[in-house]
Amino acid sequence: MTRTSLRFLEAARLFGALTLNPLGVGGQYRIFALWNAVSPQLNILKGQRLTRFPHFPVSQPAPIAGRQSRSGLKNKYCKPPHGPNKIRQMNWTRVRPVQSPQTLGPMHVLVTTDTISGVWTYTRELVSGLVSRGLRVTLVSLGEVPLPEQTAWMDNLHGLDYRPTAFRLEWMHEGEHDYKDSAAYLKSLVEEIQPDVLHLNQFCYGDLPVDVPRVVVAHGDLITWWLAVHGHEPKSARWLHRYREAVVRGLLGATAVVAPSASMLDALHHSYVQVGREQVIYNGRNPIFFNPYVSKEDSILSVGRLLDAGKQVHLLTQHEHPLSVCIVGSEHPVSPPRIPIRADVKVSTDQLCVSLKGPQTEAQLRNLYSRAAVYAATARYEPFGMEPLEAALSRCAIVANDIPSFREIWGDDAVYFRTNDAGSLASTIRELTEDREKCRAYANRAYQRARDRYNHKRMIDEYLQLYRGLPSVEWAAA
Repeated sequence: MTRTSLRFLEAARLFGALTLNPLGVGGQYRIFALWNAVSPQLNILKGQRLTRFPHFPVSQPAPIAGRQSRSGLKNKYCKPPHGPNKIRQMNWTRVRPVQSPQTLGPMHVLVTTDTISGVWTYTRELVSGLVSRGLRVTLVSLGEVPLPEQTAWMDNLHGLDYRPTAFRLEWMHEGEHDYKDSAAYLKSLVEEIQPDVLHLNQFCYGDLPVDVPRVVVAHGDLITWWLAVHGHEPKSARWLHRYREAVVRGLLGATAVVAPSASMLDALHHSYVQVGREQVIYNGRNPIFFNPYVSKEDSILSVGRLLDAGKQVHLLTQHEHPLSVCIVGSEHPVSPPRIPIRADVKVSTDQLCVSLKGPQTEAQLRNLYSRAAVYAATARYEPFGMEPLEAALSRCAIVANDIPSFREIWGDDAVYFRTNDAGSLASTIRELTEDREKCRAYANRAYQRARDRYNHKRMIDEYLQLYRGLPSVEWAAA
């Protein structure tokens, strides 16, 4: 492996949960996912019609390749090719009741997402909201084929057609080798299902050669992350040139570009290019998933990958705090294991009491959020920040790093510490916890701001308004 490749791997591991594909490049290898083997009792007794979707035309074989999951175990829904380089077509999707077009409305949105970053949480809110408004949604995931527990939220979404793939993402090691195949697959899918709008959560598909409006959402990228973390762009290299070209082509080819904050939009202008049609649409979460009414404990919570320099949760370990500190080492919930596994480490000295927790289930995270009095938003790179929002919806007081995106999102309803300064973080927490009334007041302010400004309904409203204004889109959605 070249020095350039090693440098890229180091950067990409920090930028996101990197998954390597050792199976090769191009179209020689595929994974075959068979969603939920068809059961005799699948809704037939209710008189509901089952729809058979030919996922991939014969000319475009299933773009999913058999590779290991994040846990290192083979996904039970993934089977390798039979014999050298043989291709088997995937013909069935998870079966859902089909409703009439009059119920669903004429608008059909194709959404791309990935399963290994916070975009998955955003996608859940987006897709659920669009379907609830009567739109049809075809969802294509990239990165890894998710486990059934990760897609349980889709079960009652009538009007959703989910198509998992394992194409590598644009910022991943050798991701450019998957781009040609993934773009061809998406183009073929567009021709098959004829959506009205493409809602793309990756930059590189913004210039997809299809006659359909394309909305590119900029959740984050490698170069702006590197700038925020290191203070300068990465050294010039072939991979960086290809990556930048792919991002710029996607931005310029998009019908509209959306960012989750004005700060992220400014970062794109600085590192890439400014396009004609841009808009800020803040992310939203459904408050029903969180409990703001539990009695608070004297604890500080922070969520973020321990080795991610952009999250820098290590700031909480450098000074003594008046409250116990809990750090959850992953932003993304995991499925409940069949056998309980403890991945907690507690470090306690005369000066420090820190509990380090491994990945948590949604229920465990919800409980941690609801009981923490303070949430420490330590990130130095955060285009939006779903974790502080979830904490605010659980009525935690927000102590945030003084960076432009946090100032933009939380305004005067959070308490800030000096940028990237562990000492200032400790003193800010101490000052807040010594005044219980002030702590409760900031918790209430953060909660109210989150409910008013960053709820899922407002986010869906703004995306629907954007869709209406796109050229060549005519619809009459509910």
